[in-house]
Amino acid sequence: MTKQVALVGGSGKLGTIIRQVIDELEGFEVTRVLTSSSALSELDGVDLVVDASTPQVSVDVVRAAVERGINVLVGTSGWSAERIALMRPLVEAAGTGAVFIPNFSLGSVLGSALSAAAAPFFSSVEIVEAHRDTKIDSPSGTAVRTAELVAAARSEQGPVSAPHTDQRARGQQVASVPVHSLRRPGVVARQDVILSGPGETLTVTHDTVEPAQAYAPGIRLAVPYAAEAQGIVVGLENMIDIGIKARS
Repeated sequence: MTKQVALVGGSGKLGTIIRQVIDELEGFEVTRVLTSSSALSELDGVDLVVDASTPQVSVDVVRAAVERGINVLVGTSGWSAERIALMRPLVEAAGTGAVFIPNFSLGSVLGSALSAAAAPFFSSVEIVEAHRDTKIDSPSGTAVRTAELVAAARSEQGPVSAPHTDQRARGQQVASVPVHSLRRPGVVARQDVILSGPGETLTVTHDTVEPAQAYAPGIRLAVPYAAEAQGIVVGLENMIDIGIKARS
């Protein structure tokens, strides 16, 4: 039986890619496309909600889906661990599933996992992320998730060494990791995780060049997974075996 999908933010860049992938995905059909200003009552009766809206609207979309007993896949940026934690009681009480994907790119997920794996061996970790100048939020959801994974991997070592963070030019600290956000034309998405120790530096870099090609494999994994998920799940790494599982 084909599952009916409501896609919120379907006219945006990410939403357009998601719809193209679902249109080719067996067993799923986008039956409703909502904008950020659509009435959330339009979610009634669908089997899965996919959210690609804006950080300001996303929380209302997730809440509306869960309150209706509908699983939701969230591709919208801006969901920190603290913000997701606020949704946990609602999701658990409803018995539904809410899957949050900071980045649908498999390469990005691998880059974050490699950074987390290396983090215990370096005292200094900083993140520089760049996106096009039309991206509203900063730091990016990918940078926030990477910083959270780095901090979790360093639970025994403690916070990273980040001197002079009282100065605004030192970036925004996320889970003790300084994050620096660039917003400029001529770039799609890039993240550099710079890990430093005495006498050496390791840089893990991921570049998104063509979003449709980069995101499609992750979307194909995430949509069926989200339709059957229970509880809160964070990160595409839960759907592929890379040796590091997310801490939701």
